[in-house]
Amino acid sequence: MEELCAPPKPSKRVDLIATAALGVLVVMTIVGRSADPAHRPFLWLDITVGVLSIALIPVIARRPVTGTLALAVLAAFSPAATPPSTAGTLNVAMRRPWRTAILVAAAGTVAHLIQGLRQPISGLPYFWFAVLDVVVHAALLGWGLGAQARQQLLMSLRDRAIRAEAEQGRRIAEARTLERTKMAREMHDVLAHRLSLLATYAGALEYRPDSSPEKLAKAAGVIRTGVHQALDELREVISVLRDDTDIEAMPGGRPQPTFGDLRALVDESRDAGTTVGYDDRVADPASLPPATGRTAYRIVQEGLTNARKHAAGHPVNVLVTGQPGDGLRIELTNPAVNGTPLAPGSGTGLVGLTERVQLAGGTLDHGRVPGGGFRLLASLPWPHE
Repeated sequence: MEELCAPPKPSKRVDLIATAALGVLVVMTIVGRSADPAHRPFLWLDITVGVLSIALIPVIARRPVTGTLALAVLAAFSPAATPPSTAGTLNVAMRRPWRTAILVAAAGTVAHLIQGLRQPISGLPYFWFAVLDVVVHAALLGWGLGAQARQQLLMSLRDRAIRAEAEQGRRIAEARTLERTKMAREMHDVLAHRLSLLATYAGALEYRPDSSPEKLAKAAGVIRTGVHQALDELREVISVLRDDTDIEAMPGGRPQPTFGDLRALVDESRDAGTTVGYDDRVADPASLPPATGRTAYRIVQEGLTNARKHAAGHPVNVLVTGQPGDGLRIELTNPAVNGTPLAPGSGTGLVGLTERVQLAGGTLDHGRVPGGGFRLLASLPWPHE
């Protein structure tokens, strides 16, 4: 029969102590019976059964059911087997399923009822002997099953605590990974935009060395300021990743962009030499949710960055339309140019932008359009207040 989850098996030292204790009880039983003249004819039978019982005590630990049933058979012939037989019944009740334990306890009860018929105890009616026999085995059965249930409960609680701790650790790790992904996406948007602007200014210095000193100084100043800003932003994200801090909760952290910052973003690209056509047809922009406005800003930022990388020197058109209840629609178009990009890209910008838009409940579509151009089209939800 399949063994239930039970306590660890006793060590050899415990086995020796249990065997010695039960052996002492067997010897005391034989000596006590030999003092009664009515039981002296059974002395040799008691000694034989006692020796066999002591020999079977170690079997109880390895094969509880087999050893206890064998002791029950011996107990039917002599009370010398009663101590190890009852110990075996308790052991089975603590380590085996309740059906098996009940059958073994019933076998021990029947064996002792037979023993009472063959060798009655002087001064004790058989009826009361039978009652004591049933009560003792029922108590052993209840004791063992209760101990087994308690042990299983403790093991279940321990396993549950281990699983809960592992689950908590997994949730913490997932939350940290998600936060790092969010910060990496945020910094990709910011740094890619900033570095593409620097590449544009650097390209202008490289290809127009004959510019006036004032223009060269202005371009160099813009590059220097942009480098400082990029370094500050990079230093900030490294600090966040090192300290496991939310970038939006950092003291002195960068303020998050809003929909109202779109025009400044477009002007920044125009200052870098990109021709940007910006058409804002948004009704009631003040009612736009901040999260939606921030996502819209990142969409336009990524579109302008990609246009500078892959279509440098060509115009970009930005069209933003929408109103509460109809949603917000953002469309960026620019000519598709074949050739080497102005600055290398990781290829993950649009992937991260798609994830950002989907998390906001919107859709994003990008690709070539008839006529040889490239279009980035995003739709974001804008519910009524």
